[in-house]
Amino acid sequence: MSLETARRVLRIEAEALTALQQRLDSRFEQAVEILFACKGRAVVTGMGKSGLIGRKIAATFSSTGTPSAFLHPAEAIHGDLGMLMRDDVVLAVTYGGETEEIIALLETIKRLGLLMVTLTGHPGSTIAAASDVVIDVSVKEEACSLNLAPTASTTATMAMGDALAVALLDRRGFSPGDFAALHPGGRLGKKLLRVENLMHTGDAMPRVDTSAKIPDVIYEMSKKGLGMTTVVEADGRLLGILTDGDLRRLMQQRGAATLDMLVGDCVTKNPQTIAPGELAGAALQTMEERKITSLVAVDAERRPVGVVHLHDLWTLELF
Repeated sequence: MSLETARRVLRIEAEALTALQQRLDSRFEQAVEILFACKGRAVVTGMGKSGLIGRKIAATFSSTGTPSAFLHPAEAIHGDLGMLMRDDVVLAVTYGGETEEIIALLETIKRLGLLMVTLTGHPGSTIAAASDVVIDVSVKEEACSLNLAPTASTTATMAMGDALAVALLDRRGFSPGDFAALHPGGRLGKKLLRVENLMHTGDAMPRVDTSAKIPDVIYEMSKKGLGMTTVVEADGRLLGILTDGDLRRLMQQRGAATLDMLVGDCVTKNPQTIAPGELAGAALQTMEERKITSLVAVDAERRPVGVVHLHDLWTLELF
């Protein structure tokens, strides 16, 4: 019985989203343009379940490059109207379109000259009539067995909010780097960290000149603890790298004579490198594909600026 109910709920909500997709028209594009041109914030407002959906929409806007805030309409008429500024755009979320608390805000919204976009299931309602753009999020039926509790309607409204947020993201050319800047914490923040945030730099970066002897190389590698060292030419450009594995193989081949060698004579030239601005996830993928444990980050002149190690990335639990 419960499985049958669940399947019915999911079917009704899926059908509501399909119908919503088919109704999309130029009004959606108008809403995107109004929000894109906004010089202030997208101020989202709604009561009850619509308010909860509105909070989520505002949060999604803010995290994808559209400055946004949620204004509780009941609190607004009791002192929070000062949140509204002349450069803002109001996004009203009201399925019935007759929410008294939002209607009470209309005079202030018009007095400030603010544009208003409304998501509603009743395009002929009072709030819709006062709006500059109305997006119809009506559903044929609620998924509730009584056809009363907001279910399919809240799903449709939230999906439309997501559609607006993503359309604005694309309109702004919002990049993974922009996303990373707004998500410094949590799992998303970790996945969007850049190599420059993790690499070993300055005195922590292993580095020797081409004229260094192997004992000096061993000392540098042991001191920095990354199992490798960068090898640089006189002008500071990267010639190559030498790893502890390379040293073991040399010792097996040459024995004690290895200690008399210069690193420039046994360096692995043209190693895999990465730009410091690349995402940490890209560095991890490269290391796993090439079965290596470290990457040298180089600048535009191919001068080493840091080293990122596989262990630094594993500890982030990127995948």
